[in-house]
Amino acid sequence: MRMKTRKNLKVFLFLLPILLFAVVFVYYPFVRNIVNSFSLVNAKGEIRGFAGLDNYKYAYGRKDFPQALKHTLIIAAINVPATLVITISLALLANKKRRLSPVYETLFTMPMSVSMSAACMIFKSMFSPSVGIINYVFGLKLGWFESRETALATCLILTIWMGIGFDFLLMLSALRGIPSHIIEATRVDGISPLRRIFRVQIPLISPTIFYVFCTNFVLAMMTSAPMIIIMGVSAESSATNTLMSMMYQSGFSSSDYGLAAVL
Repeated sequence: MRMKTRKNLKVFLFLLPILLFAVVFVYYPFVRNIVNSFSLVNAKGEIRGFAGLDNYKYAYGRKDFPQALKHTLIIAAINVPATLVITISLALLANKKRRLSPVYETLFTMPMSVSMSAACMIFKSMFSPSVGIINYVFGLKLGWFESRETALATCLILTIWMGIGFDFLLMLSALRGIPSHIIEATRVDGISPLRRIFRVQIPLISPTIFYVFCTNFVLAMMTSAPMIIIMGVSAESSATNTLMSMMYQSGFSSSDYGLAAVL
């Protein structure tokens, strides 16, 4: 009995740091966020009263809320399938044993080594109307981030590029986890490479595809960094405004933490 108690105590002590981390940085902020959404919160983060549903009514009644919701859904609807198609295609390319496979893997995982702020600055320079390489190559003088017609699409390209590296590794690991005898059996049966991909490989890695789909959808709904870093939080950023950038503006620009908690 004592041995079992000691063993349980050791397990608890090992788990204690993780539990404390989860309580302090996950569960407490989650509960506090819910409380703030129903409260009047001042600039210091102190609760000054009960607001009821007023914060929700104000948030959903704002003129810029439908546009921000529309932009968020557009990003999710394009980002998720585009990232899946690109990463699966790249993983299939790198999965073939060739001399250049290590080079492919290095190139395809490069986005993971670039921070979001650095990537935003790089893309802002690339799409610059005066010194940008994109305009130079295509002979254009277009302000990609300055134009309301192209700003959201340009930010979307950046978010897709940033998500490729990690998702590529997941897809490649899943493909290489397929037993070799299954692939050999398809070759013996004379199944074409294209049919093998859609009938054998993709169904076998479907759990990984589903995981990537779910995580990308959540991340797409939370997209805000390119909009804030590149476009800023001024009125000119309305062309790329999302729910998360609205939350940032409410919390850090207006110090309206109750409204930010709703979003």
